[in-house]
Amino acid sequence: MELIKAFIIGGGICALVQVLLNKTKLMPGRVMVLLVVTGAILGWMGIYEPFSQWAGAGASVPLLGFGNTLWKGVAKSLGEEGFLGIFKGGLTASSAGIAGAIIFGYLGSLAFKPKMKK
Repeated sequence: MELIKAFIIGGGICALVQVLLNKTKLMPGRVMVLLVVTGAILGWMGIYEPFSQWAGAGASVPLLGFGNTLWKGVAKSLGEEGFLGIFKGGLTASSAGIAGAIIFGYLGSLAFKPKMKK
């Protein structure tokens, strides 16, 4: 049942983003930034964590979850290290995901010969 719930919640988030892309003139990069910032704001407000626990991977895997992870890292590091934690905490908390994206993106580019659009 958890897999079905995660699929429905994650699919719903993706469907809402697709509607946003289709109905507005926002470019995909701006929508991605909007999702990360929204996740961080919802984390700051204390809304995203209970939602993420209820929805499972359907809420923690999309970019909203990345923004929440950044916020949690900043909040933790800010309490431990002070002002410097603002700059350090988010990257520390999300370093595994960032490194994975870089490594697998590079491996994918080696395997599939990407081409620039004309």
